Amino acid sequence: MRLPLSFLVMVIVTCAYAQDYPIAPVPFSKVTITDQFWSKKIKTNHDVTIPIAIQKSEESGRIDNFKKAAGLMSGPFGTEYPFDDSDVFKIIEAASYSLQVYPDTKLEATIDTLIDYITRAQEPDGYLYTNRTIKEGTVHPWAGDKRWMNVNELSHELYNLGHMYEAAAAHYTATGKRTFLDVAIKSADLVCNTFGPGKIQNYPGHQEIEIGLVKLYRITKNTDYLDAAKYFLDARGKEGVGRPDKYNQSHLPVTQQTEAVGHSVRASYMWTAMADVAAITGNQDYVKAINTLWHDVVDTKYYINGGIGSTGSHEGFGAQYELPNLTAYNETCAGVGNATWNHRMFLMTGDAKYMDVLERTMFNNILTGVSFEGNTFFYPNPLASMGQYERSEWFGCACCPPNVARFLPSMPGYIYAQKGDEVFVNLYISNQSTLQLPGGNLTIQQQSTLPWQGHVALSIANDNMVNAKLKLRIPGWARNEPSPGGLYEYLDQSKKPTIVKLNGEVQNVEIDDSGYVTLNRTWKKNDQVTLEFPFEVRKVKARSEVTEDRGKIAIERGPILYCAEEPDNGSVQNLILNENATLKAEFDKDLFGGTMIIKTTARKASRDRSGKVNLSEEVPLKLIPYHLWSNRGPGEMTVWIPTSLETTRPSPAPTIATNSKITTSRGSRALYTIVDQQTPMNSADKSQPVYDWWPKKGSWEWVDFAFDKNQKVSKVKVYWLVDAPEGEVALPDQWEVQYRTNAANPQADNVWKSVKTKKKHDVTKDGWNEITFSEVHALGLRVKVKLKDEYSAGVHEIVIE
Repeated sequence: MRLPLSFLVMVIVTCAYAQDYPIAPVPFSKVTITDQFWSKKIKTNHDVTIPIAIQKSEESGRIDNFKKAAGLMSGPFGTEYPFDDSDVFKIIEAASYSLQVYPDTKLEATIDTLIDYITRAQEPDGYLYTNRTIKEGTVHPWAGDKRWMNVNELSHELYNLGHMYEAAAAHYTATGKRTFLDVAIKSADLVCNTFGPGKIQNYPGHQEIEIGLVKLYRITKNTDYLDAAKYFLDARGKEGVGRPDKYNQSHLPVTQQTEAVGHSVRASYMWTAMADVAAITGNQDYVKAINTLWHDVVDTKYYINGGIGSTGSHEGFGAQYELPNLTAYNETCAGVGNATWNHRMFLMTGDAKYMDVLERTMFNNILTGVSFEGNTFFYPNPLASMGQYERSEWFGCACCPPNVARFLPSMPGYIYAQKGDEVFVNLYISNQSTLQLPGGNLTIQQQSTLPWQGHVALSIANDNMVNAKLKLRIPGWARNEPSPGGLYEYLDQSKKPTIVKLNGEVQNVEIDDSGYVTLNRTWKKNDQVTLEFPFEVRKVKARSEVTEDRGKIAIERGPILYCAEEPDNGSVQNLILNENATLKAEFDKDLFGGTMIIKTTARKASRDRSGKVNLSEEVPLKLIPYHLWSNRGPGEMTVWIPTSLETTRPSPAPTIATNSKITTSRGSRALYTIVDQQTPMNSADKSQPVYDWWPKKGSWEWVDFAFDKNQKVSKVKVYWLVDAPEGEVALPDQWEVQYRTNAANPQADNVWKSVKTKKKHDVTKDGWNEITFSEVHALGLRVKVKLKDEYSAGVHEIVIE
């Protein structure tokens, strides 16, 4: 077999970097999961999620794009985005990890076929980007007329390659086959020869290739790949290079960035790469920068579910303490990026606080991204819903499902780590693993009752004796610290300690400044360490700066965050929970195959026709793990439960509008927002869900109210939504009111009559706009809206009187 030139060069190149992370993770392939909670999810991922991802990639044309680029079939580029190649790469990565856990000849053959298509689609010099290689049709506008032309904008040429390099590294590690690795090396050589000093000076618009290049460096020891990863990081914010933009973190050099801004997935991938490069090169400027950025995120921009990225307008970070719940974005991909970044920070420092973040994100953000059955998905992960969210079978932009699919089988790699004879036990999940230490092998059998109970037993199973320092992470939730940055705190402090026993005897140990208890001894067969964590139901409050969460509490137990959902409780946005309420944990063996629920009582608030808010008597309240919400269809949900009338959201009073059947010219699950009787602070207020006609522009649109009986109406009030010029929604050119008096097809224009207005009406923002007209008797009413040619329009609220 003829080896590629880059491989021959690799053999004779002396690596200039001899270091790496001071702490080494124990690979997931060396950890056998026996845990009932996680083993089921990893198996479902293998049996359901990965096959669905392959199926959807076939149905959507993603796989066909490679076949077309390879000349195996005709036709133009067949999908919506030029980054769709990356989804196929992530699927291969996920399958490669899963094959190490569950050998599967059929799946392996499918992956080999995909790799063959990719190999054939690669151009002779190593270029791989199906949108440009396919000769039929036109190149996507984001791609530009020439290679690399828009690489710092939206072409995603380098982003795609980063996921390919990660997938190729995973496939090579899992199977020992070089087929995909050789494709990646050929591509990486082209990238190194194309970008850098004296070549094309630019950076990727979406960070990811940096992570992939480091993984190729670790396999090949070719320092060109590491140098290229560092170049792409250092090119950001460099004068004369690209176009500075906070959205993709190119507004400043990476070492000068102190605030988390822009797109959260891009940011978390960049910080992960900075940690990788810093660990290998010793670059302390990178270390200082990502430590500062970590504090900005965890101290001020971190959701209680471990998610990051509060706003959907740019899928990213808002201002400090800007953490809305109903409109929270918390993209699943950002959760994966946050977990991997924090794992790297742990490997660099040995501090348990990073594993605290990883654990919270893993249980309450990443797991939420996939349904219990593994076949439907969330892209954003809000902390409250009025029924507008529902899991999807797939997405046009399908980055999240394969990201979850690749995370789950690799999760066991986060359980253990080692540094010399120090063994870090970071996650408490039943498993068996053999670690190679300086003094010999150490086999650990872990039996854990987490996440439902707090008992853990670690048994030594090797025949030989071995010296080791067993470092046991004491989670933040067991130390009265729900988040390491102080953004959240428990309402009361638990006095129950974590009890550590060695061979049945309680150990007098202290938790060190890094969050670990250390047992240093010569370990022998049948030695057993047990931990008993305090596992109380805890009430959490946010710092007062988080205005969305004032006067509210969240409920958690161990690493699991809970929520109230409509199928169990009816409406939940109108709840009021007494801060002193008794909360009881109870195992429900029939719910989702067995899960721990929490029971208590609460009151509900509702508004009457006079505007007065009334409270119900105490009613039962059932809470379920947040990651399991929306597995029973769309409906209301809340994580943060109000504790007073001032912070709850009363059920709206029965009115003509609330009793109507509402339809619009652009369907939406958010139609309830039009009549929820919540007056916004101003037209730009997006702290609550809103309705808009985007992406429509320049057209006449409408909202119809079908009454349950003949009604007398004489006034309509509208509060307009405006987010322009930053956004796409502005005041409309004009609006009018029509009514109908018969039950004929309301979609037929001839059934609608214009009302006779009594005075001129304007279109203004930051207040109510009203049309007063001569009283009519109607079975239905229509608000017609003429959009501006350059903008769409939207509404916060409509009132009919």
